[in-house]
Amino acid sequence: MTTVTSSPTNPKLPNIHKTPALIQVIQAMFDQFGLLEKSQKKYGDIFYTRKSSLLPPFVIFSDPKAIEKLFTADPNLFEVGEQTSVPIRILLGSNSLVVLNGLEHKRQRQLLMPPFHGERMKKYGQTIIDITENVINQWQVGQSICIRDYTQEISLRVILKAIFGLDEGKQYNELQENLVSLLEIFNSPLKSLFLFLPPLQKDLGFLTPWREFLRQKQTIKDLLNTEINCRKNNPNTFGEDILSLMISARDENGQSMSNEEIQDELMTILFAGHETTANSLAWSMYWIHYIPEIGQKLIAEFNSLNGKTSQKDYNSITKLPYLSAVISETLRLNPVVVFINRQLKQPFELMGYTFEAGTSLLPSIYLTHQRPDIYPQPKVFKPERFLEKQFSPYEYLPFGGGNRRCLGYAFALFEMKLVLATILSQVKLELLDNHPLKSTRRGITFSPAGGVRMKVKALR
Repeated sequence: MTTVTSSPTNPKLPNIHKTPALIQVIQAMFDQFGLLEKSQKKYGDIFYTRKSSLLPPFVIFSDPKAIEKLFTADPNLFEVGEQTSVPIRILLGSNSLVVLNGLEHKRQRQLLMPPFHGERMKKYGQTIIDITENVINQWQVGQSICIRDYTQEISLRVILKAIFGLDEGKQYNELQENLVSLLEIFNSPLKSLFLFLPPLQKDLGFLTPWREFLRQKQTIKDLLNTEINCRKNNPNTFGEDILSLMISARDENGQSMSNEEIQDELMTILFAGHETTANSLAWSMYWIHYIPEIGQKLIAEFNSLNGKTSQKDYNSITKLPYLSAVISETLRLNPVVVFINRQLKQPFELMGYTFEAGTSLLPSIYLTHQRPDIYPQPKVFKPERFLEKQFSPYEYLPFGGGNRRCLGYAFALFEMKLVLATILSQVKLELLDNHPLKSTRRGITFSPAGGVRMKVKALR
């Protein structure tokens, strides 16, 4: 067993990525998936990048046995690294569950978990269907649309209603407008560089993206703080929305969350639960129409339930096996995030090496989902693979894993199933982007390039 260090004299490192970290970051902004595939082909199943001023030493791998060892290890062996989490802290805040460690992470997770699972979550089913119908009722036969614009509108409206309990009005409209504007600041690979390169994070005048980002973010936080205080001062306004539940939540010591903690968790939900779901829905719509027989199978499955989608038992919709398989395959082939990150607090053995404290271990979601030994013909969109086999949480990990698995994964799947069922059963669409689409970076997530252009053919 060898101890891996950043010393250039150590001859027994895993294969070392020769490209400097800064260049890798820039390349990743423009072609993250291509860079990963080329790196794996050149350096093998595990490769290592030495420490730099930009990043700690890091290791990328996709072996399920290594991932299992990582996910089942004592969580106290790891922490969220300051350098690697800079983009997330900038967007979400330092109180976000995503960047908390140890007892703070455990406490916050326990406070936030109940609304996203079980019967509480299911209460939002009709809200999701109603919002989807309201959005697609805007469409006209013959109209050309960018489907991602509408999946973003749907997912944001679901968040504002289910999370904040807001109906349309001044507060609702201001939050919606500012959130969309904030997301658009980093809507391209070039603009995303500002999140990953600290030297660019400077206010150099009114034309710089960084000033606009800081202004928009502060506006949103002010709006959130106003809503939190309004709700705290008027307990009679509490409802089934998640903000009300967050304000009411108490930990085992009877302590509630502070305004700052609630703000950052709301920002986390708004980004993690809105942008990611919108992108995954757009990819699903692409594949369903790019391979017409998939759409035909889904329609047949919907028709096996009686009545219109809005009148059906949405719990039955979410249990449809082929619909679930289509979503699973979308998340496999087009993950909206690329890595899971665990930074070591002490040495850790993995795949024949013992990595030193401070090293970031980065199991790659994308490379794991592209392994032909797990997924034959991995580039082919084939929902049937999820009907034929059950994959382990170390082979299929779109929501991460271990004690840091995405808290809202069940809500995201629930929402995606209801939105797709509602759209496909009520509108006939034609794919205009009838060619292979690539993923493009939008800040810290990935979406289909161009947003998936479609044409409204008929209303069912």
